Amino acid sequence: MTADTIATNTFAQTTKDLLNYEWHTLSEQKVVQTLASHPEAGLTHEEATKRHQQMGANQLTGKSGKSSWLRFLEQFNQPLLYILLTAGVVTLLLRDWLDAGVIFGVTLINVIIGYIQESKAEGAIAALSKAVTTEATLIRNGQKTRLASAELVLGDLVLLASGDKVPADLRLLSVRGLQVDESALTGESVPVEKATASLAVETPLAERSNMVYAGSFVSFGQAEGIVVAIADATETGRISQLIESSTNLKTPLTRNIDKFSKSLLYVILGLAALTFAVGLGQGESWIDVFKASVALIVSAIPEGLPAIVTVTLAIGVSRMARRKAIIRKLPAVETLGSTTVICSDKTGTLTENQMTVQKIYAGGQHYTVSGIGYAPDGEILMDQQPVDFNADGHIALWESLEAGLLCNDSHIEWGNGQWDLVGTPTEGALITAANKAGMTQANLEQELRRIDTIPFESQFQYMATLHELDAKRSLNVIYLKGSVEAILQRCDRMFDAQGQLARLNPAAVEQEVADMANQGLRVLAFASKEVATKRSLNRNDIDQGLVFLGLQGIIDPPREEAIAAVKACQSAGIQVKMITGDHALTAAAIARQMGICSTEAQVFTGRQLAQMDEKEFAQAAEQGMVFARVAPEQKLHLVKALQSQGEIVAMTGDGVNDAPALKQADIGVAMGIAGAEVAKESADMLLTDDNFASIEAAVEEGRGVYRNLRKAIAFLLPINVGESMTILIAILLATALPILPIQILWLNMVSSIALIAPLAFEPKSGQVMQQPPRNPRERLLSGGLLQRIIVISVFNWLVIFGMFQWILQTTGNEPLARTMAINGLVAAEVFYLLSISQFLPSLVVRIQGKRTPVAYAPAIGIVIVVILQCLFSQWSMMNQVFDTTPLTFIQALICMGVGLPVVFIALILQRFDPLN
Repeated sequence: MTADTIATNTFAQTTKDLLNYEWHTLSEQKVVQTLASHPEAGLTHEEATKRHQQMGANQLTGKSGKSSWLRFLEQFNQPLLYILLTAGVVTLLLRDWLDAGVIFGVTLINVIIGYIQESKAEGAIAALSKAVTTEATLIRNGQKTRLASAELVLGDLVLLASGDKVPADLRLLSVRGLQVDESALTGESVPVEKATASLAVETPLAERSNMVYAGSFVSFGQAEGIVVAIADATETGRISQLIESSTNLKTPLTRNIDKFSKSLLYVILGLAALTFAVGLGQGESWIDVFKASVALIVSAIPEGLPAIVTVTLAIGVSRMARRKAIIRKLPAVETLGSTTVICSDKTGTLTENQMTVQKIYAGGQHYTVSGIGYAPDGEILMDQQPVDFNADGHIALWESLEAGLLCNDSHIEWGNGQWDLVGTPTEGALITAANKAGMTQANLEQELRRIDTIPFESQFQYMATLHELDAKRSLNVIYLKGSVEAILQRCDRMFDAQGQLARLNPAAVEQEVADMANQGLRVLAFASKEVATKRSLNRNDIDQGLVFLGLQGIIDPPREEAIAAVKACQSAGIQVKMITGDHALTAAAIARQMGICSTEAQVFTGRQLAQMDEKEFAQAAEQGMVFARVAPEQKLHLVKALQSQGEIVAMTGDGVNDAPALKQADIGVAMGIAGAEVAKESADMLLTDDNFASIEAAVEEGRGVYRNLRKAIAFLLPINVGESMTILIAILLATALPILPIQILWLNMVSSIALIAPLAFEPKSGQVMQQPPRNPRERLLSGGLLQRIIVISVFNWLVIFGMFQWILQTTGNEPLARTMAINGLVAAEVFYLLSISQFLPSLVVRIQGKRTPVAYAPAIGIVIVVILQCLFSQWSMMNQVFDTTPLTFIQALICMGVGLPVVFIALILQRFDPLN
């Protein structure tokens, strides 16, 4: 089918043909015609809506996940459960129906709990991943707008710039120095230069220079293209049908837990074999000895450990998301607790991102600007009086404002009761300043129509635009804006106070820059140049001969919450370093306001860093607190230097040039609002509000997650070890078992479900950000935690064994002795839980009138356990199943009294190994 044939039919009739068309063979005009679009205005909203309803969202079709049954069966794939199942089968063969039934029942309950917890964890993380949406800049109805890439349809006119992720397959209509990284699709390791010329049909995919494909990244330049394929019809969709972002709940910590479980498996089997051998050696029947070995196995297995680790991490991720930090890679939750240095960008992260021009220097005169934000409320003042632009003497000021308005790719619009910026904050400030002088962007752009643009690139530090000035005189004008260093070196003249051209005095301008920077202002310089009529602009046109127009000093005030967050990080032993592209004096002024640095010796520039050797660079990275005017490769070098000093580094970034540093950092943090797609793809964590305070909140939550895991392990393992010690010593001493296998299963089920699970929901301690970062090389089961586990395990053994022997000696009633031993252990567990949880401290603070979250979960767990233990002891049916006997009120009080001393032991241990 020919293009002409397609163009004559309605869009709906030709959808299938359009999806398979060889777009690279058509001219730009023919592509636009074929897709019934417009080369400048794009589609209308009505037509786009119609096409979206017809073709669906621009999203790849997801693979069907594992079936529920398969995920359920995978819960059995744990070595520790293999032992339980084997013990249950052998018990069944011995026709001990009750014990076998309970073993299988407890195993099944554990599997169901694990399945539910994992499903919830995966669902929570999957939901968070959907919260991170890719956006695209496009033109509809002739207006530039940003939409979720899923909203794109065939024929949409898309604008691309450095750092963007290509949202769909596009046929390029115009390019400006465009280079695209297509390595994910073609395997080409270097960015590919793009053009617009039509190509032959047989041109291979990797050589189609007039096409860009979904999923690739713009590494340089700008372009305009029209959508020719979406969703599964894109080249990426055809090859894979899905770029799968599978939920992975495995982290270094969970893998260590798995490794620990396997090691524990061998220890349990070894002890069971020893128990079996000793029992046979003492002349016991092999059936009784086997039951004792089963009891040992059942007591030693911490069935709930893997599940509690997974669900604790998932809860931590959800809590971070509520505090505006989305975790993309789960291991970041653990690393956050070890972070020692946060390298943060300034603009929008530490500051409000509401840029406002406050000072202007033009024509050798000083002006101030009132008002803040993007609302055009305010005036331009000179000597506290409003400037009269109808009078003479303000030509340089007018030209400077005009340059800021025209050399600008952003715009401000009114919506939802406020002025919203579409574009960058700095450009928004320039627009607002010009608006305060009575200029409007629409009128000025119509009067001085833009012909061509050189977009801003970090290595050049400027943007230039070419405008039609006077057609009759065959004159165009070039406006330039950028860093003072980049502009001044291209200028040789300036306007004086009377609006006459005079020789430029760079030293005077640099002094003005320093004065503005010392006030915390970001300074932009402006220049212009009249040239003969031309249709394109290149860098040679602006290398020299420009007229310096003036400076505009812009302030982006620090966020109040960021100042508090910096202080909190410093109290927690975390250094906060500022890395910015701003002028060193500007950066230092803001850093002083935020408490990040106090002396000039802590401020380094990119130029200074470039002159250092490796040793000096590493020393500067460690001692410096502000790094200004740094190049992209220097950001990466700074991260590596800090890591070489043993620091755990969190690095923030939002641009394409930040991606290498984000990948290198232990925690890469990308801006969810202002961040380029390549930065988001490289990051471990996204900030949905681009606010430094959210980083501090994530670190706080990360520390809380790790402490909750330590609490859960410190609570669970002593139960299993205490039970195992009881069985092993009873066998070695040839005495009756103080606790039977079926009773051990009950204990483990109760403690795992009702008492351990609440620890995952514990609120973080108030002291969590008042302690230094943990050593990431520290083993989970080492030092104070291991000592705690041993001490509490011995106490639990004494409670079970001592209670059993005492009651047995005084009454001769084995069922009563076992019932009281079990209830004594449960009482000890309850008191120990209260000792390590936040319930009592939070309750005390609440009673004193302070607002704090009360940890209700442990209280709920304790109530459930008390009810279950009452049934366990007092209900006749439970007495028959578990071989227990009812207790009197005095006997119940004795059980509670036996468990109470663990509170004092926990207080002593807390001094050596604080869990809160």
